[in-house]
Amino acid sequence: MAEAGARAGAAAGWRGFARSTIGRFVGLAFLCQFLVTGGVLLFVQQASQRTVVAADRDAVHDLRDELLRVARERGAAGLRQDIERRLPTVRSERIVLLLTDPQGRIVAGNLGAWPTTITDNTPWRTIELYRIGGEQPEPIGVSTSRLPDGGRLLAGIVTSHSLQLTRIYEEALTIAFLMSLLLTLIIAILLGRVLTRQISAIADTANAVAVGAFHRRVATDGSGDAFDRLGLSINAMLERIDALVSQLRMMTDGLAHDLKSPVTRLLSVVEQASTQTRDDQALDALEKVHREAQTLQGMLSTALLISRTEAGFGSDRMRDTAIAELLEDLAEVYGPLIEDSGFTLHVAAPAGLAFPLHRELVSQAIANLIENALKYAEGGDRIALEAAMDGDALTISVSDNGPGIPADQHEAAMKRFGRLDPSRTKPGSGLGLSLVEAVARLHHGALLLGDAAPGLRATLRLRRPA
Repeated sequence: MAEAGARAGAAAGWRGFARSTIGRFVGLAFLCQFLVTGGVLLFVQQASQRTVVAADRDAVHDLRDELLRVARERGAAGLRQDIERRLPTVRSERIVLLLTDPQGRIVAGNLGAWPTTITDNTPWRTIELYRIGGEQPEPIGVSTSRLPDGGRLLAGIVTSHSLQLTRIYEEALTIAFLMSLLLTLIIAILLGRVLTRQISAIADTANAVAVGAFHRRVATDGSGDAFDRLGLSINAMLERIDALVSQLRMMTDGLAHDLKSPVTRLLSVVEQASTQTRDDQALDALEKVHREAQTLQGMLSTALLISRTEAGFGSDRMRDTAIAELLEDLAEVYGPLIEDSGFTLHVAAPAGLAFPLHRELVSQAIANLIENALKYAEGGDRIALEAAMDGDALTISVSDNGPGIPADQHEAAMKRFGRLDPSRTKPGSGLGLSLVEAVARLHHGALLLGDAAPGLRATLRLRRPA
């Protein structure tokens, strides 16, 4: 089973690589080099073969021309004497000679008969023939001519050595071609790895910035190539983004701090006034002011917490946390409220599961999800709090069986100060899910809203810090 799973994973990995841009680049580079190398080696093979054949043909033509000159100068008798003089010295060599009279009888030579498929004036042809004393037919390149007296002359050369040399060339070129394919594949893969490292470095920087590490920059080497220019452009963009985000954070933090003090003083004044008055109408008015001031104070505190979380504060406080214990603690705190609201709480987490996280922030995020379920899950009677590992990510989900949120409104629900209750009849600031999303990003993850069929499933997907 494990081996089958490993093979299936490897096959899926290769399919993913083949569909990737780097995979297509490696394939294209390999194909181009394959065509170039194959074309060059094929040209060399053809050229070498033509050269060997041309050398044999030229040798036969030279021999034929020399014998024809002898025939013109010394006649048929002189030609016969010249052939007989040559043959004893070439019995172990490659030369083939044959001279016939006008009646077709053999006058001299080392062939037993005139080849029936060869005409009188053949410029060049390769044919298998038996030489006198030979046991096997041999490939012979021949050229023939008609003599002035009506006789025929055949001059040739055994081409077996040339064919053997051609085969050696072909084998050498085939081996060279296979080696070049292997080297081409290795070079293409190495080139793909270099490009992958370059692109991965840029992607890692972008991912780090996406989770709040605005100080990260793409490494550049000053070479001025395309990747270097891309890195410089991205770094310039990140500098601008960092400056804008820093200004926004400073303004948000300053505004939250500046408003918290007046709101705190307002609460103090309202509380003092409540203790000093006995008028029921005044007490009711002061109670409403107190509730609104507390709501405003909560909004400011939440906005400040979101701002600090998005700025990365608390990332140094991530510790391995027992997830089952964390969920049980939350269930104990919210259990009475959940029961009073008419819901039942179901908690499920693997025993012994530990994960590095900021316990306080994650607890606050889960608490916000539970409160949202209590607030909006009208008609529901069950809330589930579950945790599990999904690959290298920890998922913590809070689901209910209420009416849920339509899929086309999920994005609006997660907007800061976003409210799906246009009449604002339900209490809340619209910052609950924004805080949950900020906590997820601090943990290199995301907040996902889905359908619990029925109801809403809000899932925190957290990843280990790099």
